Amino acid sequence: MFTLRQSSFIAVLLGPAAFFYRVGIYLMCAAISMLLATSAIAFDLKDTAGQPQRLADLKGKWVVVNFWATWCAPCVKEIPDFAAFAKANADKVRVIGIALDWDETGKREADERKVKSFAKKVGLSYPLVLGDEKSEKSFGKMKGLPTTIIYDRAGKVVFQKTGPVTLDMLNQVVAGEKAAVSR
Repeated sequence: MFTLRQSSFIAVLLGPAAFFYRVGIYLMCAAISMLLATSAIAFDLKDTAGQPQRLADLKGKWVVVNFWATWCAPCVKEIPDFAAFAKANADKVRVIGIALDWDETGKREADERKVKSFAKKVGLSYPLVLGDEKSEKSFGKMKGLPTTIIYDRAGKVVFQKTGPVTLDMLNQVVAGEKAAVSR
């Protein structure tokens, strides 16, 4: 046991060390968090046409992944912008839509047909993936919809946003004018 005086002396000596130790741990955690936030999530999914959608296969192209749902009005509103962006930049960009509300009734095939029909009706002309456990393992659970993640040509996350994204925003990111990663 230490006396009150000895404990005070130890606290004075260890106080700065403990402070710098905590600051060092905090900075290290922040650096690791930033690295994880900007590192690529290596996804390997299959779209509704049966085609693989793998980040590794898309190196050299910008990759835009958009999470949406049929009941989400902002999601549906931004689909034409994504379609126009995908068409105008087909040589350098791959847009992938991931529908998260398709398996609602337990009748997977009927629900899949419903979402595919809805996607076609609203102009979704780029690859469509039906969200499932595999996509959730790849990207994690979405905090809200719509959510968009953009990877640069090297496969690094350069933009992530929960909320609507416009055609101008997409063009700015690919032009290198706008970059934001937030989780």
